[in-house]
Amino acid sequence: MSDPVEVPEPADLTPWERLKAYTDARIALGRVGTSLPTAELLRFSQAHALARDAVLAGTDFSSLSTADTLHVRSLAGSRSEYLRRPDLGRRLHPESVALLRAVRVTPSPDVLLMLSDGLSAAAAERQAAGVLNVLQPGLHALGLTVAPLLLAAQARVALADEAAGLLGARLAIHLIGERPGLSSPDSLGAYLTYAPRAGTPDAERNCVSNIRPAGLDAGVAARRLLYLTAEALRRGLSGVGLKDASEGAERRLAGEPE
Repeated sequence: MSDPVEVPEPADLTPWERLKAYTDARIALGRVGTSLPTAELLRFSQAHALARDAVLAGTDFSSLSTADTLHVRSLAGSRSEYLRRPDLGRRLHPESVALLRAVRVTPSPDVLLMLSDGLSAAAAERQAAGVLNVLQPGLHALGLTVAPLLLAAQARVALADEAAGLLGARLAIHLIGERPGLSSPDSLGAYLTYAPRAGTPDAERNCVSNIRPAGLDAGVAARRLLYLTAEALRRGLSGVGLKDASEGAERRLAGEPE
């Protein structure tokens, strides 16, 4: 079989236009007079619409609902209220509080997993399954007990702290839709917190972000969370005092130089 033929770039491409092939950033847009070309304006409008849709849309958790999942919600009664009142998204609705108190078991679980819509319903729907398919078996392989997966509506990051406190979990992992960018309307974030409680400061969390096909692979993200989970429980901390050295650990296990 003959070697593939390389198609040369057009000779009139500028350095910016060559770089454009390697990034989603809006560079080398060109211009027509004092404005942008119509095609670029249309692409911008489409990206802006996708970002708005991601923020405003509700999440359909039906594909993830099983006998081992529980549905909870925050105090935000609507999407509009959720966006205007971030504080309401950080607290559980009284009905959800009662539900978690009713299902608390002894001994308490090691890990609480929560999946939320956050600021991108699309992220929760598209990326969560890929993370959970690796993360949940991995947690069990570490010998950890895991509470039923909580599917949370109208949630902010801190909602998992209150839920974990009610269930007595030692550690919380919250998968949540991130604020959309103009090139990433479906990016999922994961927040890991040791000893979660209502009022936990953000400095005590570790974040694995940009989980999406064009960003961080779901399997890689799950393995990072497993590493952080093991280290957080071993060292009794999370946040600024816990660094993600999972990439180096994987290379050592594979016998590769770091």
